[in-house]
Amino acid sequence: MAKTGKHREPLPDDAFQALVTRTHGRHHFVTDAQGRTFEAHRRGKKSDVVVGDQVTCTAAQGDVAAIESIAPRRNLLYRSDEWRTKELASNLDLVAVVFAPRPAFNPWFVWKAVIAARTEDIDVLLIRNKTDMAEDRDVMDDFCRLMQAECGEDVACLSASERPEEARAVLEEKFAGKSVLLVGQSGMGKSTILNDLIPEANARTREYSQALNLGKQTTTTTTLYEASFLGKKSSIIDSPGFQEFGLAHVTALDVLRAMPDIARHVEGCRFYNCTHTNEPGCSVRKALEAGLISKARYAFYSEMIKLISEQKSL
Repeated sequence: MAKTGKHREPLPDDAFQALVTRTHGRHHFVTDAQGRTFEAHRRGKKSDVVVGDQVTCTAAQGDVAAIESIAPRRNLLYRSDEWRTKELASNLDLVAVVFAPRPAFNPWFVWKAVIAARTEDIDVLLIRNKTDMAEDRDVMDDFCRLMQAECGEDVACLSASERPEEARAVLEEKFAGKSVLLVGQSGMGKSTILNDLIPEANARTREYSQALNLGKQTTTTTTLYEASFLGKKSSIIDSPGFQEFGLAHVTALDVLRAMPDIARHVEGCRFYNCTHTNEPGCSVRKALEAGLISKARYAFYSEMIKLISEQKSL
């Protein structure tokens, strides 16, 4: 007799499809096809719901819905801190990374975001904000040139605070019709960009935080804001406060695929399984010595390969 799989009870008549638009721990909010938003809890003790998930819900006690199941995801990103890695957001079309010269530009944050997105086949937009600042202009110019010319990444240059209308026009075109995860380190102007594109975002954040008794700033609360850009249904997901993307699942091949400026030099290595870190006859290291690869990029690549090797040995 053929196996039919695990038997599932039919869903009740009040079952409905919804989009997860906000999460904090086991607290969730979902929005149905009519635009109605409900608080929702995952059935049982599961904690596998993330913003961007399409879910099936049923009515529960009071105004709280029960999340019965999660539809298959197109992709999934993770965030990480010094303690753990946790699911962040799903079903994305674009990861938009905001960076600026001040308060403390960290290219590694940007590069890790690119690896996280590329591993999940998600497009990337790098947003150079605060172009009005004269500080470290050469550093920013060189970084953008590297990411565009050598790595093929899309870079948008703007000043959200000084020229908000220009910034809005650029980003609305980039975001139109897409589900966008907007990220950036503290102080880079991500909130300014978000509030410029979604004016009610700041008010909604305070409202939900107070309702959940989480305070005005929450480091793990992720929120999806629906929008219409250039007449196309769009959304922006804001996840403030996480330190970096979770890359524990990433392989050495994933890193190379996300770093074309290094990958283009791998042909010619003596060993087929060369890690391009310390093996003799490595064509990548030869390219580095010839000045064809950025020393900063190679240092980042080497550190990523080291971390991947350490994770495998655990």
